[in-house]
Amino acid sequence: MERWIVALLVILPGVCCADWSVTLADQCVLKGASVVMKCRYDYPFATVITSTGWLKKVPGIQRPVLLSSLYPASDRFRYVGNSRGNCDLQISDVQLSDEGAYHFSFASLFSGWTSITPAYLSVRELTAAAQPSTVTEGDQVRLTCRSGCPGPVPIVWFRDGQPVPEPDFRARREHAGSYHCAVRGQESVRSAPVALSVQYAPVDVRVYMSPQTDIIQGGSVTLLCLSSANPAVVSSGYSLFKDGQLIGSGWLHTISDIQPSHTGRYHCQARNNISRGGADRFSSAPVRLDVQYPPRNVSVTPRVLVEGGSVNVTCSSDANPAAHSYTWYRRDASGPLVQAGSGPVLSLPSATASDAGLYLCKAINRLGASNSSEVLLTLETKQPGLQTLPVLAGVGASLVVMLMIALLLFWRKQKTAANSKQTQFDMRVSGRSPSSSAEDPSDTVYANVYMTPSSPPPSSAGLEMPHYQARSSNEDEVTYSTVTIKPKAFDFPHQTSDRRGQNSWSASAGNSNSVVYATVAPFS
Repeated sequence: MERWIVALLVILPGVCCADWSVTLADQCVLKGASVVMKCRYDYPFATVITSTGWLKKVPGIQRPVLLSSLYPASDRFRYVGNSRGNCDLQISDVQLSDEGAYHFSFASLFSGWTSITPAYLSVRELTAAAQPSTVTEGDQVRLTCRSGCPGPVPIVWFRDGQPVPEPDFRARREHAGSYHCAVRGQESVRSAPVALSVQYAPVDVRVYMSPQTDIIQGGSVTLLCLSSANPAVVSSGYSLFKDGQLIGSGWLHTISDIQPSHTGRYHCQARNNISRGGADRFSSAPVRLDVQYPPRNVSVTPRVLVEGGSVNVTCSSDANPAAHSYTWYRRDASGPLVQAGSGPVLSLPSATASDAGLYLCKAINRLGASNSSEVLLTLETKQPGLQTLPVLAGVGASLVVMLMIALLLFWRKQKTAANSKQTQFDMRVSGRSPSSSAEDPSDTVYANVYMTPSSPPPSSAGLEMPHYQARSSNEDEVTYSTVTIKPKAFDFPHQTSDRRGQNSWSASAGNSNSVVYATVAPFS
């Protein structure tokens, strides 16, 4: 009968004996963290506790199962209590499978106790988020981390294993990567990673050339366009330029049977759907493609020799690298070629007939050699007079110019002197002084002087000249005639044979508006 009473007390704890009890508390823990399940138990005084244990409710099994039976080889569960009322359980590196209802049980020599109400362990994970998860370079980004457990949790952030100083920042392309949050002080307790994608326009655009050196005519060259961009530049987003001219699109270009015309500066241009600074195409630094080839287009100049003159005959060629050796050959009549010299210039200090003939030049570089065509150098005989003719022509032209200048100066001087003498003579004939001429600028005097050695003086419209007749026997005879013309409307006097007409015409000379013409004619 007494045994049934003890069994009833174990099965129905707290029904009749308040001294037997277990106090548990629910816990919320993050995955990967460690947690201590808090527990207190009471029992009657003078009871000797012989065993303690934790049990977990397993789905599908009616009664809780001892942890030692569920995890026999695990050391993650450790009892840290004692036999005097502390029944704490420590769980390390908590996993999601550890979530569930836990019971505590203890026993003495004559009785035992199992908690009826379990302690529930909730296992949560840190949840990281980047908002937004895909951004364009320059946009704002915010990182958030949620634990799922009540109460604040000190959080730190990492990007690709490196600490992130601030959860809010303006995105740059180097910010792209994998982010996770963790509990400060327990950095092993971390969230699942979250990716941040930062889209940006192409950078570090470059063009690779293979081979980079010793590109020989007839070979092949590969040009490769590369860049760093998000989203990545597709093949059609690349363009290849030669000396600024578009030659094709795509990231790979192969030039077969390369020729000297392919020599130039090449660069790539890349674009995606992201712009930067208002531009959506970005260029690489140029690379120079230098095609090497043997000499070609070998030519000889000049082809005419002047007899007795010094002549430098030059051999030129197109080659890369430049020709390092030139050899001259000469053919006399129909004989074989004979070496005539070396170097790019063949000097003939005093050309003679023996220097004329067929010449050939050979140019050589490290890739090969090439000959010019056979060139006929002809001798031009020098004519003595022809050389002095240009000099004489120049001297003659100079003398003609100087003579014309001298005649022009002489003519101007004579004209000035004649005008001066004529002015003085007119003043004397008209009876005016320089001052009177200035006072009456309206009178214009024209003076003409002519001399005839033997002929009689011209008749003046039948006018009588008594003075002339009186002196004709002893000295030269001079006839003075005066004609007065009024500027305003008037009738010229009719020419008459009497002296009255002459006097009336002469009297009109006193008018201030008249023009006086004087003629002086001396006769011998």
